[in-house]
Amino acid sequence: MLRAGCAARSGNADVGVGRAILAGLCASLVGIGLARFAYTALMPALVGEQWFVPAQAAYLGAANLAGYLAGALAAPRMSVAAPVAGVLRAMMLLATVSFFACAHPLSFSWFFVWRFAAGISGGALMVLAALAVLPHVPISRRGLAAGVTFTGVGLGIIASGTLVPLLLPFGLGATWNALGALSLLLTVIAWTGWPNAGGRPIVEAQRNDRRVASYAALRALYVEYGLAAVGLVPHMIFLVDFIARGLGQGLAAGARYWVLFGLGAVAGPILAGFAADRLGFRSALRLAFLAQALAIALVVLTDRPLALMASSAIVGACVPGVVPLALGRVHELVNDEAGRKAAWSRCTAAFALGQAVAAYAFAYLFARTDGAYLTLFAAGAGALLLALAIDLCTGRARGESETAR
Repeated sequence: MLRAGCAARSGNADVGVGRAILAGLCASLVGIGLARFAYTALMPALVGEQWFVPAQAAYLGAANLAGYLAGALAAPRMSVAAPVAGVLRAMMLLATVSFFACAHPLSFSWFFVWRFAAGISGGALMVLAALAVLPHVPISRRGLAAGVTFTGVGLGIIASGTLVPLLLPFGLGATWNALGALSLLLTVIAWTGWPNAGGRPIVEAQRNDRRVASYAALRALYVEYGLAAVGLVPHMIFLVDFIARGLGQGLAAGARYWVLFGLGAVAGPILAGFAADRLGFRSALRLAFLAQALAIALVVLTDRPLALMASSAIVGACVPGVVPLALGRVHELVNDEAGRKAAWSRCTAAFALGQAVAAYAFAYLFARTDGAYLTLFAAGAGALLLALAIDLCTGRARGESETAR
């Protein structure tokens, strides 16, 4: 009887954890995979159907990234003002409403407001969803749980790359409405999966970490993570448009490359963890910076299909893949939990700020250069090489300092 009762409780706990992980996956799928990345697949059609001119379409893509920064910064205050589960539900609903609102191109300002609102929801969901789920997951399964949660980003990219071309023949309005309906379905699925305020998180035993934090390396990490975000922006906003209009291959071809980007994003967190386990977080992060820079440079050097496929997949893998690497690097540099939380909050803000600033800067550059796509990709590769150089220089300076002591 006792064993049966324990087994039943364990089974119920597993079901609860599974539902929480599913809710986290749905949140990243809605808030990032769809609310942000579906716009990349839609951008050529927005221009082609004359809803907006190319420069306006680029600025609307930037509006979402600016909203992401606002959402990431506001998320901690949201979680203090209201129960986390309620905030998560509200943010998924906000993303859903934004899709339905964008089905009606009333004006550029109207679209801007709703793309910004979608960004707020994505930033808040990215910060809060994993924090709500992981404390309720057994320690031995947290890595897998985090990986499954972040695969929502890649799944959303794949969904947008496959669904948008199928939906566009029915009209842009119908396409936005269909994405809203999908977002609503995912919100309903996640609704009861969030751990409630009375749920008991699994307490992790604290351990003594004797590492001495390097504040110079930590500050450098903030800059590097922000530069990594700058490097990813050209692919996130302009990849499909570059292939569809810049190379003249059409939206269907652009969408196929966007699906490859999504497949890379699904595999990215798992591959990043694999590399970190074998090389260490710092070496794996350096390798990621170099791989991204080379992958982006491929677009500048050649338009051969194989090169474009490799670039799409590698950069796609790095979009969510750098997240666990940067988080692991924070854990290497900071030796107390409160400090780690504060440092990770600053990293997230630096990434969001890098995205927002780069999106507006690249949109401005795109408008001023009459659509010079290759300039944007070259700037992205340069930002990642700069991030790598900063990390290498910081590591050398730290090593010399330790040798002197």
